[in-house]
Amino acid sequence: MYINTLFWKQNPKGAKTRRRIRKMQRIKTSLSCLCLITTLLLITAADSTEDTAVRLKLAHRDTLWPNPLSRIEDIIGADQKRHSLISRKRKFKGGVKMDLGSGIDYGTAQYFTEVRVGTPAKKFRVVVDTGSELTWVNCRYRGRGKGKVENRRVFRAEESRSFKTVGCFTQTCKVDLMNLFSLSTCPTPSTPCSYDYRYADGSAAQGVFAKETITVGLTNGRKARLRGLLIGCSSSFSGQSFQGADGVLGLAFSDFSFTSTATSLFGAKFSYCLVDHLSNKNVSNYLIFGSSSSSTSTKTAPRRTTPLDLTLIPPFYAINVIGISLGDNMLDIPTQVWDATTGGGTILDSGTSLTLLADAAYKPVVTGLARYLVELKRVKPEGIPIEYCFSSTSGFNESKLPQLTFHLKGGARFEPHRKSYLVDAAPGVKCLGFMSAGTPATNVVGNIMQQNYLWEFDLMASTLSFAPSTCT
Repeated sequence: MYINTLFWKQNPKGAKTRRRIRKMQRIKTSLSCLCLITTLLLITAADSTEDTAVRLKLAHRDTLWPNPLSRIEDIIGADQKRHSLISRKRKFKGGVKMDLGSGIDYGTAQYFTEVRVGTPAKKFRVVVDTGSELTWVNCRYRGRGKGKVENRRVFRAEESRSFKTVGCFTQTCKVDLMNLFSLSTCPTPSTPCSYDYRYADGSAAQGVFAKETITVGLTNGRKARLRGLLIGCSSSFSGQSFQGADGVLGLAFSDFSFTSTATSLFGAKFSYCLVDHLSNKNVSNYLIFGSSSSSTSTKTAPRRTTPLDLTLIPPFYAINVIGISLGDNMLDIPTQVWDATTGGGTILDSGTSLTLLADAAYKPVVTGLARYLVELKRVKPEGIPIEYCFSSTSGFNESKLPQLTFHLKGGARFEPHRKSYLVDAAPGVKCLGFMSAGTPATNVVGNIMQQNYLWEFDLMASTLSFAPSTCT
């Protein structure tokens, strides 16, 4: 008898699957005869004590069990492994709480947090990137790696007791990680699975995949060790995005991202509040996994909620934009710009600084705003690839600008602060914080546009909630 196959990795949407599984009738076995097996339940972990990623498989086979007792032993073993996971989940009280601040003091428009990697744990400053699947750190392994350069810390993998490379012959490397740019080079089974991870802005990181422990702070003041997380040990990396950083914290919606592990253990929500991008490194807020109630106060501004599409433009967090207005004037932007099925659509990305719009949206937005800036002299500062920049040495009252509003599905409106779309680009220079993304193109709401707002991603309900906040 042929059996349907189901492959499930524990994630925020796994609750429904688990409820269906619990409703399944218990399989009756007979030790007196051999029978066709209709369903095999296997729960496997990459490491029963180290790996937090759990896989549930219903095997697709047409076979007879040679020994019914072996089936019972497998079920008992599976139950023990599942109980181990349940025990680990129960011991974590509260949520993950990570400091989150601007990278302006390090010469970048990214946002940083710190993670503790390995055993014993070492601290690293990483870019918080909701558009990246891979978490990686500057790393030295078997003599390969940059070491400590440009005031960056280096993770010496062989000094960590919990560091374990992913083999290049494994299913994880050859199949699961292909979307994470794993390389086909595999001379021997003991060779680590390597990667060449490329970013949209031209930045890149090269290294090997490994399983490692990351230690995080909790909202209750305690700490937790998250074991068996997939990380990248990057021996080489390049690009402006990594200036001042020791690596990247990948928060995309992916089975291999930090988000997947954290939300499976602490609940299917995460949130952050981005301080002003010009804030110094002593000013910070938090990246929270679990409840965001303790992270920041939004009592003066009720939250607004819009659907969050997790399957439209994977692995990114897509929102459904209906249109953009300036003041009371809805701009004439073709609906195709917002349609992901025709090459458009919109994502929220903490790893992109400016906001990128498809040409058909970019032109009416920037020309519409420029009409209110005619009293300022237009300039083209060297090294700033923004089309609309103005001299602000004579002063400018930002309140003269109309309110820019993103109209979202469900009636919610995102009204960024004026300083988020007329940005300080250099001393005495202000620029409209937009860039053309071409046609067709995915629209990207960057981190500067998101600043001084609290953002909460509910991955179970597939919603995005947001509200203005000082983020202090």
